[in-house]
Amino acid sequence: MGIFDRYLAGQLLVYFGFFSLVLVAVYWVNRALGLFDRLIAGGSNVLTFIEFTALALPNVIAVVLPVSALVATLYGINRLAADSEMVVAQTTGLSPWRLARPVLVFGLAVGLMVAVLGHILVPASRTALAERGAELSQDITSRFLKEGEFLHPGTGVTVYVREITPKGELLGLFLQDRRSPAVRTSYTAERALLVRADDGTRLVMFDGMAQSVQTADRTLVTTTFDDFAYDLAGLAGGGDGTRRRDPRELSTLALLRADAAAQRATGDDVAKLRYEGNARFSEALFAFALPLLALGFLMLGNYSRLGLWRQILGAVVAAVVLKMLGNVAETSARGDATLWWLTYVPPLLTLALGAGLVWHDTRGIGGLRRGAAA
Repeated sequence: MGIFDRYLAGQLLVYFGFFSLVLVAVYWVNRALGLFDRLIAGGSNVLTFIEFTALALPNVIAVVLPVSALVATLYGINRLAADSEMVVAQTTGLSPWRLARPVLVFGLAVGLMVAVLGHILVPASRTALAERGAELSQDITSRFLKEGEFLHPGTGVTVYVREITPKGELLGLFLQDRRSPAVRTSYTAERALLVRADDGTRLVMFDGMAQSVQTADRTLVTTTFDDFAYDLAGLAGGGDGTRRRDPRELSTLALLRADAAAQRATGDDVAKLRYEGNARFSEALFAFALPLLALGFLMLGNYSRLGLWRQILGAVVAAVVLKMLGNVAETSARGDATLWWLTYVPPLLTLALGAGLVWHDTRGIGGLRRGAAA
């Protein structure tokens, strides 16, 4: 790479890093607020919140990087043009394709980042996040260990504990189960313990009473007991302990093969699995093509003292339209396994449009070169 190539690529990478940090921070704060409310309300601590947000960051970064690449290219080229640095470079005889070389290098770097995230980091983080979420949902203890508060560890279930001893005993327990439409049961106990077993967690109550009301005829049945075990598996999601995996947790090879094992693990058909696998390649290609698209638009039009705002607007609109086209391709590819190739149409169109605009500038005097003439 020449001096100008290193300079321009370096400038674009600096702007890219700045905009990535800003966009990731904004996106992360927006999602973290809801996550914080859910975890803290469920009895989790701040360390759990930090763990969950850290595991969610790779997916956030993968979404933000293509946008940051587009914004960084538009801002960087526009600033170089405003400071006449781009005009000076063109007057020295650098062709549009020569100017596009550092932009392509920058796009290649962004594309590799998106590829690493999509193929390695995002699947691993999603798997860890899902497993950690399953562990947290099974940890009923944290939902009960609050004194003097009415808690709702599950839909239709209310729990109140008067006091918790240093040994973990729950004193003055009240539990109401309204999950069944036919009967509503309220349990009271002098003390209780949370006991972990191989098949789940149980609440063992001592010296208590159960009051069951039949909703049909309002019949009340009262039962006293010395000890009673209440199964908490239903509050944690129940089931046989297995969970359906998100397709984005699987490796790219498993998604492309879309065999019976992958279909059983996710519950999705071949079309959806193959789309997810090919989407990881297409997203990296789209991120690689966006900087070239931005450069192509910025080199269009006549020189204006008002700047390149029209070209910038055109690049943004084109990127949005191409992204919407990607959504249309996604709908078709997820519905028919033979249409997986549609996943690559939007990024290839982006690359072709950017290359076509740069080629168009080689046939005449482009906007930035007209600035030199002026």
